[in-house]
Amino acid sequence: MSVVVHEVSHGFMAYYFGDPTAKMAGRLTLNPLKHLDLTGSVIVPTFAFLTTGFIFGWAKPVPYNPYNLRNAKIGEPMVALAGPLSNFSVALIFGLLIRFGLIPLNLIEPASLIVLINIVLGSFNLVPIPPLDGSKILFGLLPYNLMYIREFLEKNWFWFVFIFIFFVWRLFLPVIYFLFSLLTGLGL
Repeated sequence: MSVVVHEVSHGFMAYYFGDPTAKMAGRLTLNPLKHLDLTGSVIVPTFAFLTTGFIFGWAKPVPYNPYNLRNAKIGEPMVALAGPLSNFSVALIFGLLIRFGLIPLNLIEPASLIVLINIVLGSFNLVPIPPLDGSKILFGLLPYNLMYIREFLEKNWFWFVFIFIFFVWRLFLPVIYFLFSLLTGLGL
């Protein structure tokens, strides 16, 4: 559901900035069936779990048309930012419920998992490598004379994502653990 909330947030922000594409496609819904992607929601997570014990996947991206945005220079980065912000919001809500003892003891573990998953999703998606949301935020901030950076990253995104996941991601773990402990008052 966290990836569904993430994707719907992109669609709502695009709609706020004037693009009805997601609404017309029936994708401004929290119904998970509307967001299933055969590869990212079924095949990859199943294969990842069976081979590594770790689940990795994605939902079908909510469509939007940047040419429909009233202010594309601001709108496009805001549409991108909406997804990670939704994940951090879910983590904050569940984290504070845990911290203030408003979650029954038998639900602490699943609630903690919700916090951790959303911190990871929000953080990972802020990385400025295409196709992740952080790249669209970066591109919205780049002056026109530096657009060659965008072209370079878009052309080589696969290698950058691969390097990031296998060699750089572990450097983010202390920050993720810190945020988790800060929100929940629990250790990992």
